[in-house]
Amino acid sequence: MGSFLYFIVDSLLGLLVLAIFVSAILSWLVAFDVVNLRNRFVASFTRFLEAVTRPVLAPFRRFIPPLGGVDVSPIVAVLILIGIRRYLLPPIFTPLIAALG
Repeated sequence: MGSFLYFIVDSLLGLLVLAIFVSAILSWLVAFDVVNLRNRFVASFTRFLEAVTRPVLAPFRRFIPPLGGVDVSPIVAVLILIGIRRYLLPPIFTPLIAALG
């Protein structure tokens, strides 16, 4: 049971990192007019990604100003999420896995 919980939390954090990457790339594509937001699918997909990534990126955007018009908060958020996945999850879940199996 503990291994399954570890898998779920690790996978959700991985999906969040992927969503941040896709959101950043999609924002660049919209800014360079490669993708048009008037397309209904693109607009709804962009709104979904914003809804998923906004709660994670908002605290970083409060403290990290844009550098030359470039928002670096996704980079910092991804680095922190990868650090959590690699260095915090195993020590947190090791006792849980030992107790629950």
